[in-house]
Amino acid sequence: MVEQGSIALISAPPLLRVEGVRKRFGGVNALRGVSLEILSGEVHALLGENGAGKSTLIKILSGVHVHDGGSIEIEGKPVSFSSPAQSRDAGVAVVYQDLSLVESLSVADNLLLGREPKTRLGFLRKRQLVAQAEAFLKSQNIPLDARAMVGSLPFAYRQMTEIAKALMGDVRLLILDEPTSALTDDEEKILFEAIREVAARGVGVIYVTHRLNEVFRISNRVTVFRDGQNAGTFVTAQSTMRQLVGAIVGPDHAVLKTDGTASGQGMAQPAGSIESPVLELKGVGNDRLDRASLQLRAGEIHGLAGLIGSGRTEILQTIFGLRPIQSGEAKLDGGSLKGTDPAAAIGLGIALVPEDRHVQGLVLEHSIERNLTLPRLPYFSRLGWLQRRPAGEHANAAMRRLAVKAPSASTLVKNLSGGNQQKVVFGKWNEPRPRVLLLDEPTVGVDVGAREEIYGVIRAAAAAGSGVLLVSSDLSELLQLCDRISIVVDGRITRTIARPEFGGAEDLHHLIQLSQPSEEHAA
Repeated sequence: MVEQGSIALISAPPLLRVEGVRKRFGGVNALRGVSLEILSGEVHALLGENGAGKSTLIKILSGVHVHDGGSIEIEGKPVSFSSPAQSRDAGVAVVYQDLSLVESLSVADNLLLGREPKTRLGFLRKRQLVAQAEAFLKSQNIPLDARAMVGSLPFAYRQMTEIAKALMGDVRLLILDEPTSALTDDEEKILFEAIREVAARGVGVIYVTHRLNEVFRISNRVTVFRDGQNAGTFVTAQSTMRQLVGAIVGPDHAVLKTDGTASGQGMAQPAGSIESPVLELKGVGNDRLDRASLQLRAGEIHGLAGLIGSGRTEILQTIFGLRPIQSGEAKLDGGSLKGTDPAAAIGLGIALVPEDRHVQGLVLEHSIERNLTLPRLPYFSRLGWLQRRPAGEHANAAMRRLAVKAPSASTLVKNLSGGNQQKVVFGKWNEPRPRVLLLDEPTVGVDVGAREEIYGVIRAAAAAGSGVLLVSSDLSELLQLCDRISIVVDGRITRTIARPEFGGAEDLHHLIQLSQPSEEHAA
């Protein structure tokens, strides 16, 4: 654990001081006089709902935006960055949710991009480059293969490559934006150790997250923004989850009225039908799955738990027709899914909310209306022409039903917050109701309030009779939502447990670890 709330830490002079910073975009006050202090060697969590001002401040500190008023100091010297280069020269490194890696290059190439060792004639010293990268990764205990192509890595390892890339420079202030959004517990522990080592060298760390349990494990202090203003600064060791949630959403928010907690635990769970399954896999195999078998009932929320790369996502992709069924059988309401492609799967009532909403779930340059109607174009078209009125009515109804916060259905999706973007992804499949709803990390990068709203959407889908298959690296999320949870290891389901057997997140994590092949434990 990081030593939290120590007198020496709190009394140290600030590495970064932000005082009364303001930023306006047209008629919108994104920041209305926020203040923040980061100490050398401190991990300082920055919390707030989407739209609270966190991203705006990060972009000001990284030189993307210039603040309109207030002051910023680094080690007592006033600064104002007009470009990302100026920010980097001052020792500020930022790791955003949207990665900036070159997928066609190796991990080593990405880590040293722009600062590669070269001969006098300008030729690349490849061996030296790889050796430097390997030495750094080893020193930080980051389990990455320096020679691996980034494009071949799972998302979690690409994210860790981005973080390693930021750490390689002469960093004084490290800003991490949702760094664990796609990491398993084991990978999260590795990341936390790297962060602690960086902080121990005197680097100040701003840690932006929506996962409040992380705050108590990694941070020394917490600052909360709400509506572009400060809502409080707390010493982590002296704070409670309820205090932080109250500061984030405000004391009157519905999140605080669900059994007195932020998690929504204690809410009624869908019982799950005991009738014949709506979806059944029997010994399904392909390039990633090994005799995978499961049953999903109508009205049930069924979770898939496992390590990154275990095959959880590939199970969803196979059901949706993105991967072929090479052996075994998959049935929807008794009918075979073998040979089904995504278009046919949609026609059969199978819907997929993918892990990466920006790349796979949305067309960011299109409007909310276009995104909501995209999978259902035949329903809104006549003789090949889109019928704008029914499409618009459908979009407006979906926005009302899901509480999408936007001026109108014509708003471009790229201008929405992460939570509202994810609601649009759900809205694509809301009408007609899907027979099977496949969810891959549905709350990644979503704030506390929007997360609870999405939980409500998931529960409502199950209550309406959809079978829901949920992949999540957040074990507490699985425990909150699911009627049953299956453990996935190397493309195979090794065990399924029902709600009475769940226990807590630590128990589920332990069960996942015990399910791994024995040679992994020996390693």
